[in-house]
Amino acid sequence: MPLCKKSLASVLAVALLSAPFMAQAWVKDRVYKFTVLHTNDHHGRFWNNEQGEYGLAAQKTMMDQIRYEVQAHGGATLILSGGDINTGVPESDLQDAEPDFRGMNLIGYDAMAIGNHEFDNPLSVLRKQQKWAKFPLLSANIYQKSTGKRLFQPYALFNRMGLKIAVIGLTTDDTAKIGNPENFTDILFHKPATEAKAVVEALRAKEKPDVIIAATHMGHYDNGQHGSNAPGDVEMARELPAGYLDMIVGGHSQDPVCMAKENVKQADYVPGTPCTPDRQNGTWIVQAHEWGKYIGRADFTFVNGKLTLDHYELVPINLKHKVKNADGSTTWVNYTAEIAKNPAMQKLLTPFQKKGEAQLGVKIGSVNGRLEGDRSKVRFEQTSMARLILEGLIERTKADFAIMSGGGVRDSIESGAITYKDVLKVQPFGNTLVYIDMKGSEVEKYLAVVANKQVDSGAYAQFARVSLTADGTGVSNIKINGKPLEADKIYRMATLSFNATGGDGYPVVDKMPGYVNTGFVDAEVLKQYIQSHSPLDVAKYQPAGEIIYQKAAEKEGKEEKTEEKAVEKTIESGKPAAPKQWRPMKMETAAAH
Repeated sequence: MPLCKKSLASVLAVALLSAPFMAQAWVKDRVYKFTVLHTNDHHGRFWNNEQGEYGLAAQKTMMDQIRYEVQAHGGATLILSGGDINTGVPESDLQDAEPDFRGMNLIGYDAMAIGNHEFDNPLSVLRKQQKWAKFPLLSANIYQKSTGKRLFQPYALFNRMGLKIAVIGLTTDDTAKIGNPENFTDILFHKPATEAKAVVEALRAKEKPDVIIAATHMGHYDNGQHGSNAPGDVEMARELPAGYLDMIVGGHSQDPVCMAKENVKQADYVPGTPCTPDRQNGTWIVQAHEWGKYIGRADFTFVNGKLTLDHYELVPINLKHKVKNADGSTTWVNYTAEIAKNPAMQKLLTPFQKKGEAQLGVKIGSVNGRLEGDRSKVRFEQTSMARLILEGLIERTKADFAIMSGGGVRDSIESGAITYKDVLKVQPFGNTLVYIDMKGSEVEKYLAVVANKQVDSGAYAQFARVSLTADGTGVSNIKINGKPLEADKIYRMATLSFNATGGDGYPVVDKMPGYVNTGFVDAEVLKQYIQSHSPLDVAKYQPAGEIIYQKAAEKEGKEEKTEEKAVEKTIESGKPAAPKQWRPMKMETAAAH
């Protein structure tokens, strides 16, 4: 596939003017060419998957190819990441993403935004990763509570062919809410747009850059409709004065930002097809899906203070699709030409991969069907994978029931043999198992909060040995192990340290007198449960409609009928009826995460 399409360039070319009061360093009438290459939400994918898709070895080959082409045409490249290098693949997780950062060094990354998953480990691990990286990890809006100072470098400056380019890092202010609260005791996340405005103005006054780019980990939400998530790139671009940012290289929502029309992304982007980035308030917004599946490529020219995007595309890194053969078998076929793996990268990463495989490839059990843990399920409905995890927590703590947020379930397990690698894909965060003894009256209050968390968010609750009806504000018909909840009875609830300390907005219970942190790591608990119960019968973990979500309209209807019956009885008794209390209709909204 040709890397430059003149027809697309004519559609995308739009001038972005620098602020008139800035003292320019560029030479009059000189044509400056530079290309921004970008990835995001890497999540430990330093090695290719079973089908040979993505991986840093093929990514380096393509990065080098584009770099050489750009240089041959008188340009220069800038390689950026939208963050979230951590968490996702066990071989990487067990080695604190060392292979990933070292691989990014070999590719030649220039800078990255710090993502929320960089805080899945203690700050000491992130500091170690900073030492491994030969490029800056940027975030302007993360502060230390105790000192009031920024924890990370807010921006970096680059010279490309005599053009001064500033890159500002920004991190979603949802990080503390959706991350492990134990890792944020001395960390504050300020509003990204506010910090961006201050940094841009400081840069203009002191450094006078020709181009300003934000590398962000905030998410792209169509038309700024961010639901329960913190505002993302679109909202920030609209909030800032026009011209403050020339480009946003994003991440977090893990989308290919390819617009179908104004303010609407393509629903199912096909690899290798044209991709038009979003543009808001004079700012181009790009994002390259996830896992290194693509390299985003933005080719710019800068002449006499005018910046023009000539061409944009997402370059697939050995992405494939299934094709059914005449004999009924299936074959994985590349969307675009196969990209060879860079030998130097293979040499660097192979020892890391072998080390990980040795630890993870051992069979620990088996299951006779698929355990459902896909993101599209665990944030919307009760699933068998979550139920299995929770049963493991119950068995280890001798709890009466267990709860966790659906966002903590990160993968499914297919029918057949189960390895430790499979377990760590499901639970990569390293949370610890905790339990809390509470009165039934306290349990009811807790359930009223967690059971009404919105669908399509990581906070959506998964339950085991609980049945109830949630109506948007409260709960009813609560049963624990099939028996009605008793207000004065003591119940033991098992959960994870993430939720116990307030993660995903759950009630904080770690200060209550009946709280115990066992210190057992979640993945290890699941591993041992699988080992002791294999072969697993998937039917045992299938939800059976125990959790009922009553729609607002249904609730109102029932209340109206109750009131009507009460009025009828009052009339029959001859007593005057009380005035009817009218209630506004409650609206339920689905939130993105």
